[in-house]
Amino acid sequence: MGASGPRRGAGPPDGGWGWVVLGACFVITGFAYGFPKAVSVFFRELKHDFGAGYSDTAWVSSIMLAMLYGTGPLSSILVTRFGCRPVMLAGGLLASAGMILASFASRLLELYLTAGVLTGLGLALNFQPSLIMLGLYFERRRPLANGLAAAGSPVFLSALSPLGQLLGECFGWRGGFLLFGGLLLHCCACGAVMRPPPGPPPLPRPDPAHPGGRAPRRRLLDVTVCTDRTFMVYVVTKFLMALGLFVPPILLVNYAKDAGVPDAEAAFLLSIVGFVDIVARPACGVLAGLERLRPHVSYLFSLALLANGLTDLISARARSYSTLVAFCIAFGLSYGMVGALQFEVLMATVGAPRFPSALGLVLLVEAVAVLIGPPSAGRLVDALKNYELIFYLAGSEVALAAIFMAVTTYCCLRCSKDTSLGPAVEGGTSDIEDMDAERDSEPMPASTEPPGSLEALEVLSLQAGSPGPEPEKAVPKLGHESV
Repeated sequence: MGASGPRRGAGPPDGGWGWVVLGACFVITGFAYGFPKAVSVFFRELKHDFGAGYSDTAWVSSIMLAMLYGTGPLSSILVTRFGCRPVMLAGGLLASAGMILASFASRLLELYLTAGVLTGLGLALNFQPSLIMLGLYFERRRPLANGLAAAGSPVFLSALSPLGQLLGECFGWRGGFLLFGGLLLHCCACGAVMRPPPGPPPLPRPDPAHPGGRAPRRRLLDVTVCTDRTFMVYVVTKFLMALGLFVPPILLVNYAKDAGVPDAEAAFLLSIVGFVDIVARPACGVLAGLERLRPHVSYLFSLALLANGLTDLISARARSYSTLVAFCIAFGLSYGMVGALQFEVLMATVGAPRFPSALGLVLLVEAVAVLIGPPSAGRLVDALKNYELIFYLAGSEVALAAIFMAVTTYCCLRCSKDTSLGPAVEGGTSDIEDMDAERDSEPMPASTEPPGSLEALEVLSLQAGSPGPEPEKAVPKLGHESV
C-alpha cells in the first residue's frame, strides 16, 4: 500500500493549470467539510422560530453530512458517465438552490429536504470529482497537492462560522441562508476550471476477444475493487477510524465546561484545533512527498492514527485549561496529518482507473461509521455522565485502526513478496510499485466517451505515464525429432 514513484514518460503535468485545479479543490474541500458545521450557528434561531429542540434542528447538519458521504457511489456513477466538469456544475447549482429554497421554509421537514438533502447532494457532487481531477493533474507532487487541498477544511470552517454568526445578527437566519446559497455558487466556478489535462486524445482500440471487435463499455461503478486485499484493508481502517476520530471535537466544548472552564475559553479550544490543523495538513503533504517516505505513506498514515488515538487516551483525564490546550495542540497535529494523508493513501492503493469507484465506496462506509460513532457517544454521555470513558473509547477505536492498518499492510507486502513470480525491478523499487506498474501497463478498452469524460482522462493519463510493452522473446519450438 505504498505510494508509487514518478512514472516514466510524460505523465500528469504536476503544475501549470494543475495549480488552478488545486485552488478549486481547496475551495470545494472547504465547503464540503466546513459548511455543514457552519450552519450550526443558526440553530438557536431555528429552535426559536420552529419551537423545536436542539436534536431536531441538528438533523439539518446530520442529513447534510449523510448525503455528503452516503451518495459516494452515486457520484462515482455520474462522474464515470458524464465526466467531472458537468457533474460539478450541476452539484454547485443543487447546493446553491438548496440553501436558497431553505430560506423560505416554514417547517423543519422543508429544511431537511432543502438544506439537508439538496445542499448535501450538491456538495457531494462537487467534492468527489474535485479529488479525481486532482489525481489526474498531479503525480510526483500529489502528496503536497492533497495536503494543500485538505487545508481548505479548517480554513473555511474558521471563516464560515464567524461569517454565519454575522449574517444571522444582521439579516436573521433566512437572510443568512439566502446569502450562503449565493456563496455556494462559487462551486460552479470551481467546476468550470476542471478541464482535461493537456495531451493527445486517446485512440480507440478494438478488442479481438469481443464480438465485432468492439471494446466493452466500462462499468459505471467498478465493484471489483472490493476483491483487492489492500483496498479492503483501507476500508476497514477507515470504518474503525471514523467511529472515534470525530467524537472528541464534538464533545470537547461541553467537556471543558463541565470541568469548570468559562464558556468563551471553552469555545476557543476548537479554534486552537483549527489553527493547528491549518498548518499541519500542508506540512504533512510536504513530508509525505519526500523521496524516502513516499513509498511508506501507509505506515505514515498509521503513525498519524496512532498519535491521534494515544492523544485521546492520555488526555482523557485532562481537567485544567492548560492541559486541555495541550490536548488541542496535539490533537490538531495528528488530526491534520490524518486529513492530509487519507486520500493520498487511497490513490496510491487503487490507482487512477479505479479511484472514482473506490472513493465512492469508501465514503459510503464512512457515512455508516459517522452515523454510528458520534451519536452513540452522545447517548453514552447522557446515560453515564462521564466524558472520560468516551475519550477512552474513541482513542481505543482510532488506535485499533492504526494497528490494524500497519500490521495488515506489512502482511500484504510479505504475501506479495512470497507469491511474486517475476524478478525484482532494478533500482530497489517496492513490491507495491511493481504491482502499480503492472496495473498501469495493461491495455485499456476503447473509449467512446467525449474528451472531457473520466474514461478519456484516465486512458490519457495511463498512456502518457506507463511504458510501452516489452517485445516478446522468441522461444524455439521442439519437434518430435528433437524430443
